[in-house]
Amino acid sequence: MIPQFILMRQFGLVDTLWAMILIQSFSAFGVFLMRQFYMTIPEELSEASRIDGLSEYGIYAKILLPLTKPAIATLVILQATFIWNDFMGPLIYLSSQRNMTVQIGLRMFMGLHSSLYAYIMAGSVLAILPLALLFFCMQKYFIEGIASTGIKS
Repeated sequence: MIPQFILMRQFGLVDTLWAMILIQSFSAFGVFLMRQFYMTIPEELSEASRIDGLSEYGIYAKILLPLTKPAIATLVILQATFIWNDFMGPLIYLSSQRNMTVQIGLRMFMGLHSSLYAYIMAGSVLAILPLALLFFCMQKYFIEGIASTGIKS
């Protein structure tokens, strides 16, 4: 995290939300997940599309991208959960209170009002709602992606 902080400081992005977006946009897990998914797609689909006269972009847009929706939904749900629950990143890169994330704000509230358990639990439920909404919106693709991982092609 130290090299990332130095890089964000050199770009002038410390204490901006752009620092959080750039740091969290790409991950080795996402590359691995998508690579593994694309390796399961048979090459015969691409070859047949080339014979039919489809360009490489057309093959991706019309054949591969629709097949990739479950993997993309799975990646979005898992990465969004990781990023939303990240505590250390915002603590390092953000210093002003106007840029603080929900988790940092909840921790600050717990530090100030440690005996107000009802409010702390209400804040925790509110912090979970966006992730629950995201999961329910993408649940169909997520379950399809999980169910299709055991099928041999």
